[in-house]
Amino acid sequence: MTNPLKDKKAVVYARVSSKEQEETGYSLPAQERLIAEYGNRKEVVIDKVFSVAESASGKSQREVFAAMMEYVAKNNIDIILCEKVDRMSRNFKEALVIHDWLEANANRQVHFVKQNLVVHKESKSDDRFRWDIEIVLAKKYIANLSEEVRKGQAEKIHQGWMPTKPAIGYMTIGEKGHKTHVIDPDVAPYIKQMFTLYATGNYSVKAMESKMYELGLRTRKGGRVVKSVIHTMLSDPFYYGCFGWKGVLYKGKQEAIISKDLYDQVQTKLTRTCGPYKTKTEVELRGKIFCGNCTKTITWESQKGNSYGGCKQCKAQIAKDKKYIRQEDLENSLLANIVSIASKSERVVEILEQALKESHSEEIELHDTQYRSINNQLIRIQERMRTMYDDKLDGRITGEFYDERIKKFGEEKEMLLHSLQKLEADNTQYYKVGFAIHELALLAKNIYLSEKASVEERRLLLSYAFSNVTILRGEIKVEYTKPFNFLAEWMPQVNKVLELEKTLVNKRQKTPFGAFHPTLLPGQDSNLRPIDYTYSYVTVWVDYIITGCISTLTVQGASNALWHPTPARDSL
Repeated sequence: MTNPLKDKKAVVYARVSSKEQEETGYSLPAQERLIAEYGNRKEVVIDKVFSVAESASGKSQREVFAAMMEYVAKNNIDIILCEKVDRMSRNFKEALVIHDWLEANANRQVHFVKQNLVVHKESKSDDRFRWDIEIVLAKKYIANLSEEVRKGQAEKIHQGWMPTKPAIGYMTIGEKGHKTHVIDPDVAPYIKQMFTLYATGNYSVKAMESKMYELGLRTRKGGRVVKSVIHTMLSDPFYYGCFGWKGVLYKGKQEAIISKDLYDQVQTKLTRTCGPYKTKTEVELRGKIFCGNCTKTITWESQKGNSYGGCKQCKAQIAKDKKYIRQEDLENSLLANIVSIASKSERVVEILEQALKESHSEEIELHDTQYRSINNQLIRIQERMRTMYDDKLDGRITGEFYDERIKKFGEEKEMLLHSLQKLEADNTQYYKVGFAIHELALLAKNIYLSEKASVEERRLLLSYAFSNVTILRGEIKVEYTKPFNFLAEWMPQVNKVLELEKTLVNKRQKTPFGAFHPTLLPGQDSNLRPIDYTYSYVTVWVDYIITGCISTLTVQGASNALWHPTPARDSL
């Protein structure tokens, strides 16, 4: 009997819709192998295979199905081979496409190999009925599966975990049904650095893409993190301990990489309305000064070697008597604002540093003790490994014993190195923050005007000091960052006492910054004990640091980027 299908071309359509199916024998290779054997028996020629993996999105699945239908139409292929009906179609829309394709040509056929079902234009009513029933059952299966997925997601959210893959900087651990998201120690530092840098206002999202690539941030596949992804990451609440799901913000159980305060600063920068005008050269004040009339960014232009800023949006009068203000004039005003809240003497800085150290002497001593202990253990392990190597060479121990011990020593060494890394990243030296801020305020003008300072360093200094600057008709309004706002509130009082110290002497004074004259206490009994203003200042400043109010400026950011220790001051 002649085989009507012999040498006819056919395409294969295979699909796995869940991980469970793949693990229970429904993998794509298994389907393709089964269909290929069927094709050999029917003597058809398999022209192309279209596969949909379980990880493919609904959109991708539809695209593969559409590509198959386009291919068979373009290449005049009349046979489609599939394992089962629910592999081919799980909704009425796709079933209708197949139906229309079959009705258009009596030679067209769809073979469902595992169900021994062949559907074509002239199919018997029983076969048609089986086809219809299978479509309905497949539709019901999908609806039920979707319902179960939503129930599982709701329970996961209730437990405080996001039911999808976490953001870059986190990794998933645990078994199925008990998976959680933990910080990826190799990537998280880049995320924190990205938020910190963007919060300075020195970078656009595009510039942030290049900067993070330069620093070493990569995607999970090792590629470049592009601008759109950078923007999404900067907007993701997942990094401060929450997550969004279908328009609702939930509190998550994952460990935060950044603080909520830093996240809010970044959102302000992301959503700030800026003008469309850009300068070709880098300017210290670009993107940092805003029009006091329309709140949009002041644009800077170079004219005869000088930079002038103006509002291109509302054309408001920026300078006192002109539409444009010269960069140097505005810089001098901004530096004057910083100088006005700086200490008039380095003695305040020295006393503050000593007070902060004393306040946390126990923590510092414990930190130093742990550091020395870990280093000593590392040295001992290294010496033992060298000794064992000599013993192996001299034949005093066997190779198997050497390998076993070296493996154990290696594991201990890895644990110690991890502990050391964690200890070094600990914030036991956060007492230096207050000291660094005072130093930065003291040296701000010298740093900014130094020929060695780059444009990026000057912009960074302004970001540490000011959270917002507006100008209109020559009137400059500044908003300090939290730590500098603290200086603005307290330092004038301390400086007032310092000025009195230069001219007055109080014989009863027992502290470096006690009250220096009875006139400080008008209307009070002269027997009252003098107020120690500096002691109060230090006490409040210590509490301010302890409660975590300082988020704009960190020890690393201040000391590494701008703040120079005493020996380096002469170089400014």
